[in-house]
Amino acid sequence: MGLDLGLEKAGISTLLACEVDKASRKTIAVNKPDIALIGDIRDYSAPQILEAAGLRTGEVDIMAGGPPCQSFSSAGKRQGFSDERGNVFLTFIDRIIEIQPKFAIIENVRGLLSAALAHTPHQLRDKEDYQMTIDEVRGSALLYAIEKLKDAGYGLSFNLYNSANFGSPQKRERVVIVCSRDGQELPYLNPTHSEHGDFGLPKWKTLKDAIKSLGNIEHEFVTFPEKRLRFYRLLKDGQNWRNLPIELQKEALGKSFFAGGGKTGFFRRVAWDKPAPTLVTHPAMPATDLCHPEELRPLSVQEYQRIQEFPDSWKIEGGKIDRYKQIGNAVPVSLGYAVGRLVVNAMNDKYEQPPAYFPYSRYKKTDHESWKYSVLAEQEKMKQKTIESTQQTYELAF
Repeated sequence: MGLDLGLEKAGISTLLACEVDKASRKTIAVNKPDIALIGDIRDYSAPQILEAAGLRTGEVDIMAGGPPCQSFSSAGKRQGFSDERGNVFLTFIDRIIEIQPKFAIIENVRGLLSAALAHTPHQLRDKEDYQMTIDEVRGSALLYAIEKLKDAGYGLSFNLYNSANFGSPQKRERVVIVCSRDGQELPYLNPTHSEHGDFGLPKWKTLKDAIKSLGNIEHEFVTFPEKRLRFYRLLKDGQNWRNLPIELQKEALGKSFFAGGGKTGFFRRVAWDKPAPTLVTHPAMPATDLCHPEELRPLSVQEYQRIQEFPDSWKIEGGKIDRYKQIGNAVPVSLGYAVGRLVVNAMNDKYEQPPAYFPYSRYKKTDHESWKYSVLAEQEKMKQKTIESTQQTYELAF
């Protein structure tokens, strides 16, 4: 409900929520008992959803959601729409088209930008005679989805946004797609903060800004095993395994020391004077540790709640792991508010142009224009290779 709370802060009322996770459903019910709550979106037709919300087709101002993202995550198998969770994404697109809201918001992980429409296992792709199809080009999944929305008359824009640029004490990057029924492409979100205080904006909020005022409350947290605590005793805030002596680095990481990748999540103490890294669904997994800057423990449930900007009064149901998971999967409230503000302004024919050349994230070609150009260019290369391969086969045959 982080996105919902942000939208509500901007003046948008939530009438209906859709959730399948049992603990999350309890959280919604206890905090928002007056809103309608449905389950798996694939089990509900557009008329059923509208009836539950007490509205009719075309009356909905905004549909907003983050369909399950694991299918597109670079940490997973990247099966995209081949995975049933990826199909939830397509179902959400279909319901937007059927319900016809004035505006639609789709939030997802960065991996959505590079997910392919079709997935072929590595063992098949590695064969010499294998030829990649156009549906396997990186980005083809999102391209397919946005073309469906455009065919239905929606204009859209999207970018990869670092939530720290909108006042969140966390460097969480998420793709946000904003769709408008009138066919208009809305501006990108207007930032309220910048990393170094440039663009006339205040600097990013820090972890200290978020959690220092919690004081001496009773924190709830999972624990690190003793073999990891041994190394954490040697690290200060903002440090990780790279700050250990080389021999201890090898001992701490084991086989992972010789693996590729940056490994920045191993033995990581978060820094007081920077935004927190992206909150994960479990803060004590070996490759994604989120250790307190000073204490010998992971960040607590209460600290998670502050970093994601849920009110202290917000009740999160379930056990500790359930609560970590719910908060870790949420959208930071500040990012939700930025989205809501953009939509409310558009409803009132007000359009705030963000600063030119603002670095929304650390990656390039993540805005809808440059991204689409790069995907189409890659597909054109693939088409040309297919044509050349066919011609070579024809010449060999004769």
